Amino acid sequence: MKLHDGEAEIDAGLVRRLIAAQFPQLSSLPVSEVRPTGTVNAMYRLGAELCVRLPRLERWARGLRTECTWLPRLAPGLSLQIPEPVGLGEPVPEYPFSWAVFRWIHGRTYTPDRIDNELQAAADLARFVAELRRQELPAAGDIPRSGRPPLADADAETRDWVARAGDAVDGQAFLSAWEEALRGPAWNGAGVWIHADLLPPNLLVRNGRLRAVIDFGSVGVGDPANDLNPAWSVLGPGGRAVFREMLGADDDLWQRGRGIVLSQAIALIPYYATTNPGLAALGRRMIREVLADMAGHG
Repeated sequence: MKLHDGEAEIDAGLVRRLIAAQFPQLSSLPVSEVRPTGTVNAMYRLGAELCVRLPRLERWARGLRTECTWLPRLAPGLSLQIPEPVGLGEPVPEYPFSWAVFRWIHGRTYTPDRIDNELQAAADLARFVAELRRQELPAAGDIPRSGRPPLADADAETRDWVARAGDAVDGQAFLSAWEEALRGPAWNGAGVWIHADLLPPNLLVRNGRLRAVIDFGSVGVGDPANDLNPAWSVLGPGGRAVFREMLGADDDLWQRGRGIVLSQAIALIPYYATTNPGLAALGRRMIREVLADMAGHG
């Protein structure tokens, strides 16, 4: 099932042909589709130690080029494993977008039952976010901008998603929380490096610990509130408190982070209702956690 209108035709045969033409030294390796698949990039295993990522839509091809440029520079300063680019594939008539080969990272998608200690996971994730923020900024002109739009700019679209979500959410409770976020001060600080998509599918667990962060297609410089997302998408009340304390998030930053999460979460629910029910359920979870947090329940 395709996840987006206008999505490219991608299958294992295409991957084999691309590899044979552009990375012939790898053409003997078996190709198999990765499940569950990504929403931005289709992913295929290439042998035991490599994988191929292919953007589903043209607008996401730039993200792979960004990853191939910046991840090797960021990796030495990060305590969690991140993707290692092997090679960037070029567009061809059959598949007119950039694509890339990466080292395969062993692990399983983050779920609470795969973590031995959520407080430790929260600390590991906060450390990663802080390390990313401390990375040296690129020279002017080379800066990849990232992050969601200012909350005020997202207001009309967010309200439209509320209407489209219908009975799947408590629209009144959502809008009350959203309007409170809008009343907070707008961000006007210095940009820092952010991942900008720290959802559970982009966190990998091995042996009960958070070990890796993947899918850096949105990596760039922007508002640090964008990387508060795990407080509500990943963690429960206890982990959320550890995460906030370790990052030193003040009330303004926290309120802006809630707003960013609400704007993202409400779109997931109707958009993926039939094509990816797991992501729609994640959107509902994020909203519940924000509302509980605002009510003082952690």
